[in-house]
Amino acid sequence: MHKGDIDFITLGCSKNLVDAERVMRQLEAAGWHCVHDAEEPKGEICVINTCGFIGDAKEESINMILRMAERKKQGKLRKLIVMGCLSERYRAELEAELPEVDEYYGKFDFENMVKQLEISKSRNLETTTCSSFERHLTTPKHYAYLKISEGCNRMCSYCAIPLITGRHTSRPKAEILDEVRWLVSQGVKELNVIAQDLSSYGLDLEKRHLLPELIDEMAQIEGVEWIRLHYAYPTDFPEELLDVMARHANVCKYLDIALQHCTDHMLELMRRHITRAEQDALIHKIRERVPGICIRTTLLVGHPGETEEDFEQLKQWVREMRFERMGCFAYSDEEGTYANKHYKDDIPQEIKDARAAELMAIQQEISAELMQQFVGKTERVIIDRQEGDYWVGRTQYDSPEVDCEVLIDRCAQSQKTAALKDKRRIGDFVDVKITRAEEFDLYGEIVER
Repeated sequence: MHKGDIDFITLGCSKNLVDAERVMRQLEAAGWHCVHDAEEPKGEICVINTCGFIGDAKEESINMILRMAERKKQGKLRKLIVMGCLSERYRAELEAELPEVDEYYGKFDFENMVKQLEISKSRNLETTTCSSFERHLTTPKHYAYLKISEGCNRMCSYCAIPLITGRHTSRPKAEILDEVRWLVSQGVKELNVIAQDLSSYGLDLEKRHLLPELIDEMAQIEGVEWIRLHYAYPTDFPEELLDVMARHANVCKYLDIALQHCTDHMLELMRRHITRAEQDALIHKIRERVPGICIRTTLLVGHPGETEEDFEQLKQWVREMRFERMGCFAYSDEEGTYANKHYKDDIPQEIKDARAAELMAIQQEISAELMQQFVGKTERVIIDRQEGDYWVGRTQYDSPEVDCEVLIDRCAQSQKTAALKDKRRIGDFVDVKITRAEEFDLYGEIVER
């Protein structure tokens, strides 16, 4: 029985997206029709999955709630539900300030939405149950995000994540591997492994690092073409993972590891529990043991106490390290964090923004130089979509939506390739000879075998 349409709007990170996909699958099993991120929501119920990480994300979430509340006021929406990080952290305040919302759920009770909507009463529960890891995949069919843990114990000075998600909790390895097999059965070829802290996976289960073992077993599952790792932590990094990455061709030579800063002064203020020397040694070890690896990192500028000398050293460090991929954020003073309680937010916003822009300008130059090294090489590329006359894909060195792309001109192929171009499907792997490079994109031609 079709009970009606529910619009889901997901804000924030891929970890939020996985939560939305799980609850959508449960709702669909109970008879609802779920639509994700529609350009213009039209369902009778709207669920907003919020982000509460930094100021801009919180503002975006509030604005979306207000927008949908207005739609409800106009009679275009019967029920408005809010879930996710913002309501996990500020539920009482939101309930007081935004009574237009019918129900609030946080990060860990959102599955009760199914019960609260009373959608199981008219159906046989045996026919509506689904595995806890099954999801309504909202990504293109060929890739998915795989969340292996929740929470973080690191307590960095600036970060609100532990206040929202709580202590680090690893999912059982057997359950994750079952989910991988299910995803493969759904047509998924590329698994983007995510967590707030990959490095700690398994410590709460067996008091040892289980990430190398998990990835090793994942890589041996038939149908897994690519595995990509996101959000490792440099302190107490499981170095055995590097051997796994080097050994398996389907483990992408890609590691997302947030480093945040480089001076001992700032690393201490940020409570990163690592020194410049230790951090540099780890970077060199990663590159030595996994030749050709792409390191993606994130840096933070404008943290309380950051001096001009700290920033100058950071710029020089970025030039020396030549990260393949890099992002930069300006410090946001988040309520309840260590920095908020113990430091004064003493750097003007315009200086924070200027530092972030200057650092990204340096990275743009580095990226332009590194990308030129691909010209003339042939890379394995997965096709994500078609845009006009181009197939748009990615190499193993690029994560969906955040990294570089490969553009393949469908009209510029050889006669043989052109004859086959319309048979290309999104999700196919193809060999592409790179013919041109820009700062953040590559151009190439398909090499037919």
